[in-house]
Amino acid sequence: MNDFDDLAERVERFAVARDWGQFHTPRNLALALTGEVGELAAELQWKSATEIAAGIDGDLRARLADEVADVLIYLIRFSQVCGIDPTAEAHAKVTRNEARYPVELSKNNTAKYTELEHP
Repeated sequence: MNDFDDLAERVERFAVARDWGQFHTPRNLALALTGEVGELAAELQWKSATEIAAGIDGDLRARLADEVADVLIYLIRFSQVCGIDPTAEAHAKVTRNEARYPVELSKNNTAKYTELEHP
């Protein structure tokens, strides 16, 4: 077992022990996840590119870490409720993106894959 699997089991045990399954519908979890991503974004909302480039440390880093944890926890729980293996799906998505965004067409280029000139 790896750290991700250990964390996923812990998240599930936490929810089950509190009988929260009744509240953990895909809709509710997706909305909670969206809220947490919003909180993560809010931490950077009024920071300039220069401020961010200077480094993320101290209190800001602690707040960002807390929001990242919330996002990951809700994403894990959402995946559990929906029967999705997030690690397998992420690997599959990277594989698709490797084909969509070949290095020779995508390096230093922000164009969407549909806009790249594939041979």
